[in-house]
Amino acid sequence: MSDIFKSHLKKFIEIDENEFQEVMGFVEIIKVKKKQNLLLEGQICKSHFFVLKGCLRKFFINEKGTEQTTEFAIETWWLTDHLAFEKQLPSEFYIQAVENSEVLVVHQPNQDKLLEQCPKLERYFRFVYQRAFAASQMRIKYLYSFSKEEFYHQLVQKYPAFVQRIPQYLIASFLGFTPEYLSEIRAKKLS
Repeated sequence: MSDIFKSHLKKFIEIDENEFQEVMGFVEIIKVKKKQNLLLEGQICKSHFFVLKGCLRKFFINEKGTEQTTEFAIETWWLTDHLAFEKQLPSEFYIQAVENSEVLVVHQPNQDKLLEQCPKLERYFRFVYQRAFAASQMRIKYLYSFSKEEFYHQLVQKYPAFVQRIPQYLIASFLGFTPEYLSEIRAKKLS
């Protein structure tokens, strides 16, 4: 599984085997079961998660008691509550496994040490954060530019394998509507 992480790093930076082994000394690989929480609302966010296999989601529970998914992470994607992680604050989010998953975990103090000892990773994490920010910008644009139905069709068109993989009730949560409304949209498309 660490080969997945090594390949991902090499897409952004040059790293030799010794440097990679040094990096691996700062992380751990864990297995999480479907629906297992890695972070709970109110906990101090101490970890940054890299998906080796499986899928994670980040969500909050709104004032109506409904789960609202804000992000997913599949293979080679990172996920954390960025503000809470950087500032070591209680999180306003949950992070949960959507599928049985294998996850590389770097804890906040280790990430700081890792970046000091391996400055190349500063560049790597800059790319990671830029991509995450760009994805967030596009989601906001879609929320303002498209109707809910158009937003769903954009998601299906751009990420068909992702939409097939994720349970429909979680897709609905991500898009901001009920599973019933998503079923109506899907039924219209089929007729």
